[in-house]
Amino acid sequence: MPGFTGRALSVAAVDSPGLVSAAFDWLARAQDEPRKARLEWAEQGIALLPLGTRFNSVCLPASLVYEAVGTGDLNTVAATLAELLGGPVIHNRVQHRYHALVECSPTQRWMREYSEAPMLGIGHHLSVPASDLRGPTGLYWAVRPRIVGDLCPVRSVAALVHIARSESRRGPQ
Repeated sequence: MPGFTGRALSVAAVDSPGLVSAAFDWLARAQDEPRKARLEWAEQGIALLPLGTRFNSVCLPASLVYEAVGTGDLNTVAATLAELLGGPVIHNRVQHRYHALVECSPTQRWMREYSEAPMLGIGHHLSVPASDLRGPTGLYWAVRPRIVGDLCPVRSVAALVHIARSESRRGPQ
């Protein structure tokens, strides 16, 4: 797809335990006490992390994602999101939402253009699954973080929303 500039990593790099561990240590430091996040992951499989300091989250309704990708097949969706967004994405099957982790940016400006996919930042928290939760039930990683500071570029998430809008306007073929 034109306009996407996702970062490619080899399969070996994506599954490197050292890189994944470092990436989750980085996420844990969103909390004032990173040990608390690590403990929550170990005991509950999910840590509640504050948004707006290390990263924000764009809440993508599953219907919007499926419209953009052209299918609701979870494996295809995950592979497509990995390619198009180039960063970590959480899937909450119970709430029918995806959360793309993005760099911190002004949420008000985003909301004026993309109200159907709200960006959550300061004052919000996100349930973040442990590194080994890879689905497909409950809350899990559709695309797991690969390296320290791994986030989806905001422009890539915006492009996904534009694709969904275009497909929605086109209607059934």
